Amino acid sequence: MPCVLVLALLGTAYAGNVARANQQAVYLDRLADAGYLVITARQSLTVDDPAIVQGDLDRYREVYGVAAAVVDQSGATWATNGIDPQGVDERHAALAGRRGEADLSSLPWEAERVVVAEPVYDGGDLVGAVVTVSDAEEVSRSIWSSWGLLVAAGAAMCVLAVVIAHRTAGWVLRPVRAVDTAMGEIGRGRLDARIPPSTGPPELREVVTRFNAMAGQVEHSMHRQQEFVSNASHELRNPLNALMLRVEDLALSTPPEHATEVAHVRAEAIRMAHILDALLLLADDANLAAGAHPLDVAELVARRVDSWRLLAVGRELTFDRGDDGHDGAAWAELNPIVLECAFDAVLDNAVKFSPDGGRVDVTVTAASGPDGGAVEVVVRDHGAGVPPEELDRLAERFWRSPGHSTVRGSGLGLAIASELLATGGGGLRLGLPDGGGLEVRLRVPGLAAGSGAPVDAGVEATS
Repeated sequence: MPCVLVLALLGTAYAGNVARANQQAVYLDRLADAGYLVITARQSLTVDDPAIVQGDLDRYREVYGVAAAVVDQSGATWATNGIDPQGVDERHAALAGRRGEADLSSLPWEAERVVVAEPVYDGGDLVGAVVTVSDAEEVSRSIWSSWGLLVAAGAAMCVLAVVIAHRTAGWVLRPVRAVDTAMGEIGRGRLDARIPPSTGPPELREVVTRFNAMAGQVEHSMHRQQEFVSNASHELRNPLNALMLRVEDLALSTPPEHATEVAHVRAEAIRMAHILDALLLLADDANLAAGAHPLDVAELVARRVDSWRLLAVGRELTFDRGDDGHDGAAWAELNPIVLECAFDAVLDNAVKFSPDGGRVDVTVTAASGPDGGAVEVVVRDHGAGVPPEELDRLAERFWRSPGHSTVRGSGLGLAIASELLATGGGGLRLGLPDGGGLEVRLRVPGLAAGSGAPVDAGVEATS
């Protein structure tokens, strides 16, 4: 655009100069013709014989098509080849001893005629004037032709500038597009994505080199992290299994009055086992999508609620399939281990923060749609809840509300549940319902007629 603007400004100024130059060339040509006619007109006026100049005027009109006339000192027509010099105002300047001024216009449609009025002297005395009038059509054609060539040259220069700019921009931006592509690949989980060496400015080539080095460091760190979590989870599973066996042996020999304490220890061991399962899933999330298949979410959640009733000592667990219009079934396509671990983490959190004798409500709802809709598992406790300003931080790793610092836990439950659901195209939504407590909605993509369309992943907070 700047190039076009500069060319337009320069072209406009040049076009005006070209138009005036063409008109001036024609004017000078007519002025030279008038100078020749002045010689014959002087002889004709001196000897008082109009026929001397009349022949030259007729010949001039026949050859060049230019009208011309000679007037005497009084302004009367002396000889003419077809025009009335009385209608030419420029003759007054010539009869006053001055040459008529050229009327040069830069616009071809404003040029009507080219008039030359030249005084005739004899020995220093003014004896008459020569007037020529020619049509400006030739001048206009010449101007239009010059302007056409100018526009064509300008258009060619603009095209050339665009081509050069496009090639230059492509050369400069090629490394940037490669960086964008590699970032997209890394964002989709391909940590081995790299940018191949390419041409471009030295500064961008240096950026590509540094990006590849950074991507290598990130890939190495992620692999180290996944290996650590996987190894730690596997190493902890054996002593945890041994601990659970010892708890079961202890339960057989424990007096009845200590049965509650043993149940608490068993519940803690089971909760730790679920956390280890979730950590293993997150460390090896590449296999989560491979294990996805259609399942009835309501049936799976009902089974997990029954299992938790044995562990949620002193709490009431209720389950409702909701009014979904699907005969109590809510179908989704995902790995059942993902939903089980996420639901266990959320339900454990709800049981933990419910008071003795409190109630935890679990509801499964399905919203139909052209792409399968979504299935939501709602877990609502009736505990103290959290302040609205802390709601957004509940799913952060290791974050715990200052008001619940005395309650057992690590602050990983909701964070793990959120990340697990995100691997299957789902997410968490947190809310503060009327009546107190906390409401957690686990959202998973519903089963579509063809292939399921995932809903937005992430954590949403509403109050």
